[in-house]
Amino acid sequence: MKINFENDYSSVAHKRVLEKLLSAADESNFGYGNDSHSKTATNLIKKQMKYEDCDIYYLSGGTAVNKLVITSFLKPFEAVICAETGHINVHETGAIEAGGHKVLTVKTNDGKLTTNLIEPILDEHNSSHMVKPKMVYISNTTELGGVYTKLELKRLKEFCTSRGVYLYVDGARLGSALCSTESDLTLEDLPYLCDVFYIGGTKSGALYGEALVLVNDDFKADMPYRIKNLGMLFAKGFNTALQFEALFEDGLFFDIAKHENKLSRYLYDELDELGFDFKDFWKSNQIFVIMDNNLIKKLYEKFSFIIWEKFDESSSVVRLVISFKTKKEDCDSFLKCVLNNMD
Repeated sequence: MKINFENDYSSVAHKRVLEKLLSAADESNFGYGNDSHSKTATNLIKKQMKYEDCDIYYLSGGTAVNKLVITSFLKPFEAVICAETGHINVHETGAIEAGGHKVLTVKTNDGKLTTNLIEPILDEHNSSHMVKPKMVYISNTTELGGVYTKLELKRLKEFCTSRGVYLYVDGARLGSALCSTESDLTLEDLPYLCDVFYIGGTKSGALYGEALVLVNDDFKADMPYRIKNLGMLFAKGFNTALQFEALFEDGLFFDIAKHENKLSRYLYDELDELGFDFKDFWKSNQIFVIMDNNLIKKLYEKFSFIIWEKFDESSSVVRLVISFKTKKEDCDSFLKCVLNNMD
């Protein structure tokens, strides 16, 4: 079996998540999120955030959450702004457009949005003959592994509020972003710096699942109806909540992210020492390294990874992702193979 650097969700789940589920195997729980585990997980997350005035729901996956949030709180003529590389634009099979909302994209070098990039779109859409931008979508980390600082997010939120636009943070890899040495943002900051966000579990050691956090009161009253109406309500909601219990009861969520970032930085530094160039400087558990196509073919015999994009006629950008399951020996094995096959 190949050593996996393709993504951070190929392994079943972290053992402590599975142990938590097994510990409840003989229980009988109330359904649809009305159980003690959902309450416990919610209290743990609120305690970690030091923020009580929010509603939290446990849902299946990132695309489902993105569609739920965007289609629920935009009117039919309203649109969402995102980076050209944004997940809702590239990797969700038109889910947002299928819900009736246009995705307005911005070209960026690093996958991050700024007020200077957003403002022209808001100014341009000034007629009832055009869609009305009402939400800004960002992901942290970005699709290119970038992370937002506290100041960057503060500027975005203040600008969005001044223009009457919601700010939504996709947190599929939020753990890696918050634990990055390149960012000073914390989970405690997030409720004050956006209207709605989610905490990714699928890519953070859970079997599946994301925790949607509603901060803006505009989003709260109708959410239970929206979730049921869109077929996203789990009868066995306690199964998802149990996983977030495991992730947040003793810091496992952050331990996983720190492990991923540490190994990712190690792999980045070692490849840098070998003379490789990168699409961007290291920031999170995803790195994007430029490699010769012949070397890529050799590496692919033993390792799984994604060829992100063509770089030139003889080389490509390779994405390497570190997961909770990745070991230092896996990185060393990859580096040894690189060294043995370099021209």
